[in-house]
Amino acid sequence: MTDEVEIVEDTMFGDQATNAEDRAYEGSTYNEVRDAIFANPYRGGTVGQGPRELPIFKSRIRRAWQGLFFGQNIFRQASARVLDSRADLRWGEDGKGYRRIIAPNGICVTGTWEITQDNPYSGYFKKGSKGLIIGRVSSDGNETKRGMRRSISLGMKIYPTMSQGHKKPLIPGSVIVQEDLGGEKTAYVNDAILQNAPSVHAYRRGIFVLIMMRALPIFSKLDKVPGSRQNHDVGELGLKPGEQPFSPKHMMFKMAPGQKRIEGEGLDFRDEIYQHIYVDRSDKPTGEMVFDISVSDYGRETGLPGATTMTVPDWQTIGKLTFKEAVCSYNGDHVIHFHHPKWRDDRNDPNTYIRKNEVRVRR
Repeated sequence: MTDEVEIVEDTMFGDQATNAEDRAYEGSTYNEVRDAIFANPYRGGTVGQGPRELPIFKSRIRRAWQGLFFGQNIFRQASARVLDSRADLRWGEDGKGYRRIIAPNGICVTGTWEITQDNPYSGYFKKGSKGLIIGRVSSDGNETKRGMRRSISLGMKIYPTMSQGHKKPLIPGSVIVQEDLGGEKTAYVNDAILQNAPSVHAYRRGIFVLIMMRALPIFSKLDKVPGSRQNHDVGELGLKPGEQPFSPKHMMFKMAPGQKRIEGEGLDFRDEIYQHIYVDRSDKPTGEMVFDISVSDYGRETGLPGATTMTVPDWQTIGKLTFKEAVCSYNGDHVIHFHHPKWRDDRNDPNTYIRKNEVRVRR
């Protein structure tokens, strides 16, 4: 392989704030978003699975703190936008998208969501629910290689259909799950525990704790609970008129037991995922990644701010995610966009949103 390529695009940040493109959003088709992320893989091969190091986009401390006293506060703009915009693709006026300030390095995955077990929840948590999914697995900072402390996360869209060629634009349900926000030394993606309300041990991030120190007050002022994303988007997806929403407080994704472990010292998590799905760099996907979907209504958070542990004692596995395709691409890092569900005081009551119409309306 060639030496690692480091790409730093300090002059290309695009429009970080919620804009007219975001406000005009009325849904998308699955194929529209899928075609975008597969349009420009970084490497050779049918979907970029060929040999060569993947680019690294740097997450910079100075960008997080820019605008604290004067100038554009792009971190605050971006934080508000992920809450307020439901856009699935953000092309920008020049068609080049926007630069992620955090989690800049990712790999997009596609597949299916399926709930197979009885449970009390509504919407797409209900038994028998099936949908198409598009996700992006990323590391929260610059650490992509095995052996580094990194926080693996997944932003995901659930389309309430199994028809890949559907014509009517749909608004997919949004899911945000992540490892401990302070990072873990998880050697294999197989062992990553992704939760909507993860533990937070900020001190593990070293100097990059400065980004977390900046993010905490910004998210707290914009929304309410900075380290957790509720699951009501899924619990209200496909809900019929008059049906009462009921979503679990906690959700966890973890690779189902018995799947192959991809070996390799210093292996980039993006190549690890490629190798699960495109076995021996095959031109077509010959493998897959299956994650258990587990939920609970009970969890206990202990510790102090910035050093908290979330303990959930009674996970119930109710279904599975199956990822069948993957791609690392420019559009996957710069154009696809993932809405972060906004906080509610009562997760099952839409009238208790903390933030509406791009402003905070409740304390």
